Amino acid sequence: MSTGREGPIGNRVRLGDLLVRAGLISEEDVQTALSRQRELGGRLGDNLVAIGAIAQPDLNSFVYRMPAGPPDIASTGLETSDLIALLMKLIYTERLETVRQFKNAIKLPYHLVLELVRMAVDNKMLRNLGAGRSDSPIDFGYAFTEEGRRYTLDALEQLRYAGPAPVTLDDFVHQVCLQRPTNELVTVEGITKAIGDLVVSSDLLEQCGPALNSGRAILLYGAPGNGKSSVARRFASVYKDVIYVPYAVTVDGQIIRVHDPSFHFPVEPSAEDEEVEGTFVRQEEVDERWVPCKRPFIITGGELTLDMLDLRYDTNGSFYEAPLHMKALGGCFMIDDFGRQLVSPKDLLNRWIVPLENRVDFLKLHTGKSFSIPFEELIIFSTNLEPDDLMDPAFLRRLPYKIEVGPPRHALYQRIFEIECERAGLLLPSYVFDTIVSKIRDEIGMDLAAYQPKFIVDQVVATCRFLGEAAHFEPRFIDYAVRNLGVRRAHSPEAHSATTHAGAGHPPARHPAEAHSGPALVGHH
Repeated sequence: MSTGREGPIGNRVRLGDLLVRAGLISEEDVQTALSRQRELGGRLGDNLVAIGAIAQPDLNSFVYRMPAGPPDIASTGLETSDLIALLMKLIYTERLETVRQFKNAIKLPYHLVLELVRMAVDNKMLRNLGAGRSDSPIDFGYAFTEEGRRYTLDALEQLRYAGPAPVTLDDFVHQVCLQRPTNELVTVEGITKAIGDLVVSSDLLEQCGPALNSGRAILLYGAPGNGKSSVARRFASVYKDVIYVPYAVTVDGQIIRVHDPSFHFPVEPSAEDEEVEGTFVRQEEVDERWVPCKRPFIITGGELTLDMLDLRYDTNGSFYEAPLHMKALGGCFMIDDFGRQLVSPKDLLNRWIVPLENRVDFLKLHTGKSFSIPFEELIIFSTNLEPDDLMDPAFLRRLPYKIEVGPPRHALYQRIFEIECERAGLLLPSYVFDTIVSKIRDEIGMDLAAYQPKFIVDQVVATCRFLGEAAHFEPRFIDYAVRNLGVRRAHSPEAHSATTHAGAGHPPARHPAEAHSGPALVGHH
């Protein structure tokens, strides 16, 4: 993380960007409010209310959920000595020189950073180099004294964390409770837009919508290749609200790093270059130790172990990395391919019983200190195994929404096929479609599945490309593709002949439902 570059004082947040991301106003509303602001002055929020883009109570509620900036050092909940040590480590590791850079790195208000710098100077750890590019104290430069360098190296030996100042556990818990996923209402229009070009049945949408609104755990089950994972991934775009994720949390003097760029995507600034005064959230109104983000959507599969659901202690850095489900707070945590993890399903489910039931989870530091955090996130289990084989009745009762994603009905299957053919430039006469369906059902004895149209179309196109012909359906091309949906049994005469010609010792092919990597229900409307 590069925090040492010269730039604005901190990562200033444009209020309009946050409100647009939350779906409370539109970009056009922002432009109208900006025009009024240039003419009449005032804050952007006041002008948005004046033009009727947002009601004052809604604006107040939105701003209330923003973590407030600490007015003094005591309000950070951190010891002054710890903040000085953190500042000195940042200056050393990031090679910072000016107060502007210090503030951008530690994410504390300007007046607090100046106070910490003054203390460091008084204790002869830093020396003032004077004004830089301006006469403002924000651009004054500082350098280590010999005493300051020794102090910093000793601080790094004790704790190598050098990042934004952490927030307290109490503040973290309070913020998580303010931004529960259930604060948002998922509508028919919203979930339809999120599903996008996936072709799914209307009854599936009608089951998923209430489940998402409930905030309770969801089980998606059914035969492979019908789009469970594809549908679940689209849920990520259902939510529009902005949540705030801390860079780090301090618990009993220990640091837990929470913010993860792999999962936490900040609200993108608008393309507008003009920095109109009053369009940004006031510095004293927002705590920059928190990052405004989209709700996270974290997916884990067969690699999940019980250890990944506990704090991970970095022995070299002497700080912790938050577990995946802690990083998912305020959003969704999906366990894909449930039942295929290295850990047994029973042990994994036992780990979730208390959080799912009581909406609270317990974590433990290596010092033996235990603490609780709210379990405010949506848990999704997705499996192609039989739920009764994975879960006992007691746990199934704790999953109020059990949604089967089964084979598509005939009309829906044909629609998926038509979309895939249109994408590939293939004509699909009705007799060709009927032939394919008959071969799948009668000749190889398989059920229809949503992944098959794309699989077959891709196979036919690949054969035509190899032969140097325009993409088209032909009986033998269809036979090749349908046969590749499965493998013949070893005792069949055809299989014996194929083995004789191909040679023994080749590993068995994976079922295409497992090997297929594209979205199972994708079709372009």
